[in-house]
Amino acid sequence: MHPSKRISGQRFLHSPGPTRVPEDVLNEMSRQPMDMGDPRLATMVAACEDGLRQVFRTRDADVFMYAANGHGAWEAAIVNLIAPGETVMVPGSGHFSETWAQHAEAFGAKVVRTPYRDGYPVDVAAIETALREDTGHVVTAVLVVHTDTASGMTSDIPAVRAAIDRAGHPALLVVDVVASLGASPFDMDGWGVNVALGASQKALMVPPGLSFMAVDARAMAVAAANPTPRVYWDWVRRKSEFIYRKFCGTPPQNLLMGLEAALALILEEGLDVVLARHDRTARAVRAAVQAWSTAGALRFFGEVPEARSASVTTVAVDPAAFDPEALRDATRERFQVAVAGGLGSLSGRAFRIGHLGDINPAMILGCLGAIEAGMTAQGVPFGQGGIAAAIAVLSEIDA
Repeated sequence: MHPSKRISGQRFLHSPGPTRVPEDVLNEMSRQPMDMGDPRLATMVAACEDGLRQVFRTRDADVFMYAANGHGAWEAAIVNLIAPGETVMVPGSGHFSETWAQHAEAFGAKVVRTPYRDGYPVDVAAIETALREDTGHVVTAVLVVHTDTASGMTSDIPAVRAAIDRAGHPALLVVDVVASLGASPFDMDGWGVNVALGASQKALMVPPGLSFMAVDARAMAVAAANPTPRVYWDWVRRKSEFIYRKFCGTPPQNLLMGLEAALALILEEGLDVVLARHDRTARAVRAAVQAWSTAGALRFFGEVPEARSASVTTVAVDPAAFDPEALRDATRERFQVAVAGGLGSLSGRAFRIGHLGDINPAMILGCLGAIEAGMTAQGVPFGQGGIAAAIAVLSEIDA
């Protein structure tokens, strides 16, 4: 619904997804669709596949794209790799690891969970112990969420790969990089990841509705032998030179137009430069939150500083001190900056600041300023100097 009154200026979007869509991407998405035989369509799809391989950092993996969100990508991984009755491991990392585990169980899989502690990334030692105990190699795959946007924590994927290898276990490593791809370092080939899956609406700066995954040869072989009935999600059917088969029907052309444009922007800026920009922006946000936390009404949810995400910062609040939902309302409606609320067990106990995608220093300072204004309007006690601390980080001179 459109507001009854015009809002001057621009409302800033600082959720961890969807994120702001650049004008170049929006403009490309406004083009008319093409007929299925138009050679420009094949060129665009190939450009998207190639660009995704570069962002995933893989040379030879097959790339599949779906008209679906990240939960659809989860489902694609499950039905291609896991037959009903088979067992997978889902290391605990928060709200999204548990939701993925529930998806797998809904398809008849048995799920081994490792313990999760609030504010911590996955427990790598628990993964290794559980795999060593699985002497019969019942576990077929380890499904890991790289960045959990509810907790704001990023887990160490190379350490997970090393734990699987030390245990001498043949399980596939399947990684959800929905919230981290294009924001945090990720190296599919270098880290020994068999399947990586992502979605359009976060650091890749495209509207929601498109998901994608990279699948190595070993995972493709497992899928080819898997008897689970499937059509739309099927990698084997989709591995084709024909556009219609690549998408199991008509492709989501305008989303692909946006993805091609967004990948071009990322690669033009340089992936390493993009990652460095996200790192600095995240450190600026953390500097502000650290200053605010000195008054005792809020704190970092993440207990491990080095595991705090480059994509989103989860701020835990004392419910007795203030209502984070009232703060969100004030920040959005009075000061035109939208931040996210707590998910799952954190509902009413946290708010989340998204700092990924198409973002620059002025935008993050505007976001932090609006949060300070909202806290002031709501009478929230917070430590002073948050904006100054963020400015100090953003003003760092590169060596």
